[in-house]
Amino acid sequence: MSILIAEEFHDIAQPVDYSLIPPWLVFVVAFVALSLVGLVVWLFARRRKPPLPPKLPREIAFEELEQIRREISKMSPYRFSIRVSDILRRYVTQQYGLPAIRQTSIEFLTAATKASPFSTEEKLLLEDFLNRCDLIKFARYEATTSDSELLLEEAIRFVQGGQLATV
Repeated sequence: MSILIAEEFHDIAQPVDYSLIPPWLVFVVAFVALSLVGLVVWLFARRRKPPLPPKLPREIAFEELEQIRREISKMSPYRFSIRVSDILRRYVTQQYGLPAIRQTSIEFLTAATKASPFSTEEKLLLEDFLNRCDLIKFARYEATTSDSELLLEEAIRFVQGGQLATV
């Protein structure tokens, strides 16, 4: 009887593939979909922020003057006068196109009085500023920190005055 029962059972059959889509196609579609998602994430992460507009010469001068204000007590008045004069000359050159960097103070003031965008008050302020700087730089005037603060305030007033004149 045990032989009859064993003959009734058949071997295990192979699995039946009833899928309408071949397995390789599933893998290809998954790969393409994941690649597209990765590309979108990469492009989104790499998306550049719009570039900031370039700073105006006035903004640059204000930043440099504020930076030098923090160093006023650490710097000798001689060195301070050179730095603040360079900042102001660079500002005038960039803002107004005047060759303030390559000229002496007298040459620049003469050119500024003939044809310049400066008001009378600005010209007087600039003349006073340059005369003080020249006194410290070339005449070796024994300047103090308060002289440096005065130079800085004149430079800031000049840059602010330039802002009011061009608006």
